[in-house]
Amino acid sequence: MSRNRTRGRRYENEPKLNLKKVAGVIVALAVIIMIITSIINIVKNSNKKVEVKIYSYYTAYQNGKFGVINNDGEIVIEPSYDEIIAIPNNSKPIFICTYDVDDENGTYKTKAINNKNEEILTEYEKIEAIDNYDSKQNIWYEDNVLRVSKNGKYGLIDLEGKEVLTCDYDEITALKSIENNIIVKKAGNVGLVNEKGQTIIPVQYKNILTLKEGYKNEYIIVNENNQYGLIRTSGEILIEPKYEGVKYLNSSTMFAVKEKGVWKLLNTENASFVIEGGYEDIKEAKNDSIVIVKDGKYGVINTNKKEKIAPQYEELKYAFSIYYIAKKDDKYGIINLENQEIIPFEYISMVYVEEAGFIQADKTETETVIFDNNLGQKISGIISEINIEKGYIKVYVNNEYKYYNFKFEEKNVTDLLAEKTLFLSKKDGKYGYVNKSGEVVIDYNYEDATEQNSCGFSAVKKDGVWGSINKVGAIAKEPSVNLDNSIYIDFIGEWYLSDNGLYYQK
Repeated sequence: MSRNRTRGRRYENEPKLNLKKVAGVIVALAVIIMIITSIINIVKNSNKKVEVKIYSYYTAYQNGKFGVINNDGEIVIEPSYDEIIAIPNNSKPIFICTYDVDDENGTYKTKAINNKNEEILTEYEKIEAIDNYDSKQNIWYEDNVLRVSKNGKYGLIDLEGKEVLTCDYDEITALKSIENNIIVKKAGNVGLVNEKGQTIIPVQYKNILTLKEGYKNEYIIVNENNQYGLIRTSGEILIEPKYEGVKYLNSSTMFAVKEKGVWKLLNTENASFVIEGGYEDIKEAKNDSIVIVKDGKYGVINTNKKEKIAPQYEELKYAFSIYYIAKKDDKYGIINLENQEIIPFEYISMVYVEEAGFIQADKTETETVIFDNNLGQKISGIISEINIEKGYIKVYVNNEYKYYNFKFEEKNVTDLLAEKTLFLSKKDGKYGYVNKSGEVVIDYNYEDATEQNSCGFSAVKKDGVWGSINKVGAIAKEPSVNLDNSIYIDFIGEWYLSDNGLYYQK
C-alpha cells in the first residue's frame, strides 16, 4: 500500500505518524458519527406516528361450519367447527370452541384458542363463555370472565387466565339481564359475585332474582321456604324473606310485598305498611303518588289513600314531574295528576325515554312523534335510531335522514359520527355516500343503504339484493344477497349478519 507524501518540506526532527493510532482515531470518529446519526434518526422517528392495527373478532359460518373473522373480513380461524364459536370479548383474541358433542349423553368438550389457532388455558377440564340475555332477546357473553372446571367443580378466570374464583362451586351462571353479576351455587345454595370474584350476596339462599331488569342496587332473595325478601349490595337485608313476592315500584324506599295473596305497600324507611290491601295490584310509587289497580282498571292514590285519579285506565305509568302515560280505548296519551288530558289518546304506543328526557309516541307502525319535557311536539317521522351513548336521534323525514341531538337541534352527521369516513346521503330517491366535506364519493345508485359500521363497511342494496363497500368506497361484495327476512342488515367485507344476529356468514 503506497503512502501519499505531504506537500512542503519535511524536517528531520518532525515526529513520524503512528499509522495504527491514526486508524484507531478514524474508526472512533466513525463510530461516534454513527451513534450521533442513530440518535438523530431515533428522535426523528419518535415524532412519526406509528399506526398499530387494532383488530376485533366475530364468529363466522361457512359451508355448515363455524370459524372466526376479524374486522377486515379476513378469516382468522378457518370455519371447521360443528358448534358455534363463542367470542366473550370481541377485542380479545380468545375463542371458545365446543367439540365432541354427544347429545344422547349430554356430554361435550371445550377448548380455548387464540388468533394463531393455538390452544391456550389448557389446565382446565372445561372452559366456557358465560351467556346472558334480557327481555328484548339481546344476547351477549360476559366479557370479563370465563367459567372453568376442575375435578367436576367450577370457578372463574379472567381473560388473561388469572384465577378470579377457585374451582369450588357446583354451578356458575349469569344473573339474567344484568352484566357482571354471576350466580354461584354450592351445596344447594346460591350466592352472587361480580366479575372480580368479590361477593355481592353470600351463598346461603335458594334463589336470587333481579328486582328490575338491569337494576343493581337491590336483589330479591328466596329462602328454603320459598319466601321472598330484599337484600342490598352492601349485604344489608332491606326486607326479611318472609313474603310471597316482592316487587320494584320505581322507588328507593317503597316496595310492594305480597302476603296471604294480598299486595301491600311497604315503606322500608320505617318498616311500616302504607297500604295493607284493598287493591288487586300496586304498580308504582313515586313521591306521594301510588299507581294501583282496582277492578281491572288503573288509578292513582296518595299515601293517605286519597284518590287522585279514579281507576279508569287500561294502563297507567309514571313519566316525569306530574305526568303519566295512560291507555284508554286501546290508545295512549298523557294525563297529569289532576286527570287532565295533556296529549290526546291517539297513539298505538308510548314510552318515556328517561336517559334522553323525552316522550316517544308511535302514531302508526312507521310514524313516530317525539315530545320534549314541556310536552311540545319536536320531531315527527320514522325513528331509525335513538343512540343514548352518543346522544342523537336519527329520523327519516321528507325522504331523507336527519340527525338531532337531545335538545332537538338538527346536527350534521359528520359531527355526530366524526370517526366515520363515508356518510349516507339520499338524492332523487336513491342512496349514495359523501365524505366529511360533503363531496360525493359513491354516486346515488342504490335502492337502500346503511351508515358505515364500526368495522368501516356499509351495506348497499341494488336490484333487490345486498352487498357492501369498504371505508374508501370500494366494492367489498357485489350486491348479490337477498336479506328480505333479516331484521338487521350488516356486512364485514363479504360476510353478512345472519338472521339470528349471532354470526356472520357467506
